[in-house]
Amino acid sequence: MPSTGCAAGSKVGRVAWKRSPQWQSPSLEQLAMDWSPAIPAFVVTLREGVEAALAVGIVLAYLNRVGRQQLYRWVYAGIGAGVAGSVVVGLLLRWGITVASEVRPEYAPALEPLLEGAIGTIAIVLLSWMLVWMAKQAKQLKGETERAVTAALDRDRGAALGIASLVCVAVLREGFELALFLLAQVQQGWMSVTGAIAGLGGAVAFGLLLFRWGIRINIGRFFQVMGVLLLAIVAGLVVSALADFDEATLALSQLQNFPQLCRTDSPVCWLGPQVWNLHEILPQRQFPGMVLRSLLGYTDRLYLMQAIAYGGFWAIVGGLYTRSLGSQSPTPPPTTPTEGEVPAP
Repeated sequence: MPSTGCAAGSKVGRVAWKRSPQWQSPSLEQLAMDWSPAIPAFVVTLREGVEAALAVGIVLAYLNRVGRQQLYRWVYAGIGAGVAGSVVVGLLLRWGITVASEVRPEYAPALEPLLEGAIGTIAIVLLSWMLVWMAKQAKQLKGETERAVTAALDRDRGAALGIASLVCVAVLREGFELALFLLAQVQQGWMSVTGAIAGLGGAVAFGLLLFRWGIRINIGRFFQVMGVLLLAIVAGLVVSALADFDEATLALSQLQNFPQLCRTDSPVCWLGPQVWNLHEILPQRQFPGMVLRSLLGYTDRLYLMQAIAYGGFWAIVGGLYTRSLGSQSPTPPPTTPTEGEVPAP
């Protein structure tokens, strides 16, 4: 009899566990809301990481072709130094924002969005330049990298340090752009960091598939697709940066020293009249608005200056990017890289 009661109690416990609302599996909408902030970080990190992986792969393949495999460890040292330098740059920038806010705490409500808007603007400029430059120079990437490696090898005593420095600069350049982007997305919290880690893992896998196992990958098509996604994400940064600058100006106008900067009866300062207000129809903090905000920079309250800047970005940077792609010569079908050979992106 005691065993029967125990079994019955266990059965009741299992039923209660299943019915308990705290154990309900998350819905698709909730999952999308939780993970949508990670999508832009994943895309940008994957794009930047693959570009760095191509540069590193070209160096390794060239060293293998000329029989200088003993310098591999200096390539890996350069990778480590570049990654560490990128992390340090990101931490220093974030520390600078915190210190600047603490020096004059009364200006913190204005200073924090001002610095975030400035970092966002720098990220917009660097990422846009990188997109257009990469589209124009992709065909010359292999040749330029190999010439730099040759120049480093010509210096017998400084060959190892030259190789490490070359790789470190290549990784640090991409890491610096990524650090600025992640700082511009600081309001998304740790989900952006999670997306960045996943993107970095994807870039490492991409490099292994291409250079270690010789998998056929159409690198040109990959960069074209990622370029369009990155354009959409950076266009969203334009909208966010303008909102940060307006928030800073509005906060500054509320101080006694600057009461004349903004109108007191307006929720914004200089963004102009409202273009739309979709807060009740498609709120940006709920699904699917949160996904659209992460990928396309959607905002449920859009103002005239933001709309003009968003369209202008697509017209100018998008036009330059499209023309850069059109100026490239047709890319031959991708081939499996052989020893010492790297397919051009």
